[in-house]
Amino acid sequence: MKIKLVAFDLDGTLLNSQRELIDEDAEILKRAAEAGIKIVPATGRFLGAIPKVIRDMSFVRYYVTMNGAQVFDMQQNFSISRAELPLEQTLSIIKLLDELPVIYECVMEDSGWMNRRHYELADKYAPDAKYLELLLTLRKPVDNLTEFIKKRGRSIQKFNCLFLAKDIGLRDEMLNKLAARFPGTIVSTSLKNNLEINNIHANKGEALQKLTEYLGLSMKEVMAFGDGLNDISMIKAAGIGVAMTGGYDEACEAADYVTSSCDEQGVTKAILKFCEI
Repeated sequence: MKIKLVAFDLDGTLLNSQRELIDEDAEILKRAAEAGIKIVPATGRFLGAIPKVIRDMSFVRYYVTMNGAQVFDMQQNFSISRAELPLEQTLSIIKLLDELPVIYECVMEDSGWMNRRHYELADKYAPDAKYLELLLTLRKPVDNLTEFIKKRGRSIQKFNCLFLAKDIGLRDEMLNKLAARFPGTIVSTSLKNNLEINNIHANKGEALQKLTEYLGLSMKEVMAFGDGLNDISMIKAAGIGVAMTGGYDEACEAADYVTSSCDEQGVTKAILKFCEI
């Protein structure tokens, strides 16, 4: 079936290992859009953390953010769908995270928030210099995150936890334990040292399903790209699910096709192979 929507993860997928968009890839996305294909970033980032070069693309109207916690229509400035963690559960999750050797952040009201003590330790936990720059620029430190959230009284869109390299075994152990401890959540990873906690319905596969229903499309008309565990649901749900060389083995196993790496223009190569542009 003809592809009418292309969805792609950002880090490790569309963006190269330096978290940059290659000019040639941007041009192919523009060509696809001009051919009538809807171009949809599907990322673990919140909207404000998406690179400006992408947000400035006039042909990108729809965004799947925070692993599917939000599907946003930029033109109409409203959320097509939201799936968030309720306040009471959020406070229980924070209580457990405070017992682990991690720093963590949450996304609430489309902004990232951190305990100030964690913000000041970010350089020890960030996986690379580029990520550290993004974290320090886009997260807002508060003295006491628990009290801050209680005062706001709002649900949470996503948690992100960072582990030290020596604690990666604990990270892998917590992948399963956290979801079992907190029913109604989904736990995934998109970086070599992180965990992401979302509402169980905040996954990229369900989010894309809601978007296609909104647009009157079929999932068979969707091609989805990803490299991480948080991409597997949309890789499986899409008519053509594409994984990146160098990504998680589980993502590659779930895919219909494995393309080149993010540093070898894998997204562009697959679009040219499968789409009529």
